[in-house]
Amino acid sequence: MPGVGFVNLFAVAAIALAAPLLLGLVPKLRVPAVVLEIVAGIALGPSGLGWITPDLPVQIVALLGLAFLLFLAGLEIDVHRLRGRALRVALLGYVLTLAIGLAVGTGFAAAGWVRSPLLVAVALSATSLGLVVPVLKDAGQAEGGLGQAVIAAASVADFAAVLLVSLLFSASGGSTGARLVLLVAFVSLVVVTAVVVALAGRSRRLGATLLRLQDTTAEIRVRAAVVLLVAFVALAETFGLESILGAFLAGAVVGLLDRDSASHPRFRVKLDAIGYGFLVPVFFVTSGLRLDLSGLLADAAALARVPLFLAALLLARGVPAVLFAREFGAGKAIAAGLLQATSLPFLVTATQIGVLTGLMTPVTAAALVCAGLLSVLLFPAGALSLLRSREGAPVR
Repeated sequence: MPGVGFVNLFAVAAIALAAPLLLGLVPKLRVPAVVLEIVAGIALGPSGLGWITPDLPVQIVALLGLAFLLFLAGLEIDVHRLRGRALRVALLGYVLTLAIGLAVGTGFAAAGWVRSPLLVAVALSATSLGLVVPVLKDAGQAEGGLGQAVIAAASVADFAAVLLVSLLFSASGGSTGARLVLLVAFVSLVVVTAVVVALAGRSRRLGATLLRLQDTTAEIRVRAAVVLLVAFVALAETFGLESILGAFLAGAVVGLLDRDSASHPRFRVKLDAIGYGFLVPVFFVTSGLRLDLSGLLADAAALARVPLFLAALLLARGVPAVLFAREFGAGKAIAAGLLQATSLPFLVTATQIGVLTGLMTPVTAAALVCAGLLSVLLFPAGALSLLRSREGAPVR
């Protein structure tokens, strides 16, 4: 046995338990659990009290947590609703986001904060779909026109951001052209795999076997999903692409193929239990442990980047929501802009890649993650307030 211990992993798991438990005991404390997890990691990690260290067991589980987070994000995308006007508006909005992000990133690069304006643009372009959907459901808008438009925009943004960061900023190196060829080959294999799995799913014998084993200790559907996740992640790394792309596409493929859940209604609940119950919180706590907050606090000029990055996030993802104004009104368009500007998981991922590739300093990465934390704290609450204030108005 290698000389590894589980003390730090125990501490991280304890934080993952305490964060949602505290929120449940104090319901007036309307803060997403992910924020508490990252903040606790900062406070108890090397940048704070120094009680917890991200050692090997913690790093391995955190890596699995990142893969499962992207898998679950891909699983949330409803491919069948991404069509027609909603898709066109979402694509146009993402193009506007990239244009604004490039302009902002160029300014940050001129100030010497980042080495790649394009990385900043891509980092600012994603929306946290997992945080946006609950807000829309709370406001009773998830199934309405506005909710579906925002979900479509967030889905396109998440997919495009993961694709771009893997294509343009992979830590494995190589030219963009070479990675593009590899990307086409990788996607082709993903499509072939999806077709093979879909055809296999039509077998009555296999279907009966899956039905018999799905709720036993075999948990056969969960195991199959995990195999697909690990296979796509390994395949992406073999092709020199970022593992997050493989994880995201694995979730999207499972979501596409698993259209009728009548025979296995608990399948996705079980996947959520693995991800959100263990792996994903470890990733967020570990992200806090790795955050260079001490360097950020040591320099007032560096600390000033946080509100500027928050404003950049609001500009890049909020301004394109003007496309919703004509159909839904100005108030709902502003709410949509706030929801679209809510981003944290992808910011954490993109900044880690930026630091690893040398395109972003740890201090700048910390400032961007702090801006993402503030977006999660402020923007959904503002959007929910706007949507609830207009509940009396007819929902379109």
